[in-house]
Amino acid sequence: MTEQTRDPRLVVEVLSEALPYIQRFSGKTVVVKYGGNAMTEDTLIDSFARDMVLMKEVGINPVVVHGGGPQIGELLEKLSIESRFVNGMRVTDAETMDVVEMVLGGLVNKSIVNLINQCGGKAIGLTGKDGAQIRARQLKVEHQSPEMTAPEIIDIGHVGEVEHISTDLIEMLAARDFIPVIAPIGVDAKGRSYNINADLVAGKVAEALDAEKLMLLTNVAGLMNAEGEVLTGLTTAQVDALIADGTIHGGMLPKIRCALDAVKGGVASAHIIDGRVPHATLLEIFTNAGVGTLITDIPQDPNAG
Repeated sequence: MTEQTRDPRLVVEVLSEALPYIQRFSGKTVVVKYGGNAMTEDTLIDSFARDMVLMKEVGINPVVVHGGGPQIGELLEKLSIESRFVNGMRVTDAETMDVVEMVLGGLVNKSIVNLINQCGGKAIGLTGKDGAQIRARQLKVEHQSPEMTAPEIIDIGHVGEVEHISTDLIEMLAARDFIPVIAPIGVDAKGRSYNINADLVAGKVAEALDAEKLMLLTNVAGLMNAEGEVLTGLTTAQVDALIADGTIHGGMLPKIRCALDAVKGGVASAHIIDGRVPHATLLEIFTNAGVGTLITDIPQDPNAG
């Protein structure tokens, strides 16, 4: 539909439907984990940047945490550095960590910042090392087979987990109408850098900021039941039950645990969103329908945002 043919009544209807959500969430913080298809397809990249700018314009404070695994893999391949994985995590020696910092803290981060700025926003790119905002420690990976009497500790190098989030810098930028864009690189007490899962960082940042929402963009329609139907609204107790009975398993499990921990840690709601849908974040916040799975601590009204 072109500008010339768009029905003005439809525009008014959309704005009217969005009004109560704008009023409800104005002044609130929304942490968005950006990755997957939304980060690699041109139309989705543009819609994401516009979404962040619009959210800021109506008084919501978006904070973006991004991934970049495929981009890291591409540069490692170009440099003839082998990629190895343990339990889905990239083994990160010192040489690989240099590439991670170049890609996440440089290429990917500044590309997102530029896109948001081109859409009229004011974005600032950061890593967790700036202001020591993400204090990290090395992630310990355990492996145990039935014949082993004790688990084996596997050293996967500069792969970390979050020890502490400092929010001073993020809050200062948000208060001055900037949109913080954070690369998931942390630093320990000795100044060593760590590559941290972006979902995990987004969840911990949301907890530390006492965010209204955590939104995790994915390449699936949402959390599905055994029949393949999207579960649009769940309580933390229901999610725990789905994990216990094996409905939630495999690659979705870490993402769901991240969302679950965030809600249990004080975030009002977490959303697993289909990032393949243009303007997915706006659809989830400002419409009755939404485009994914909502997780809260209390039962939700079907029309809640």
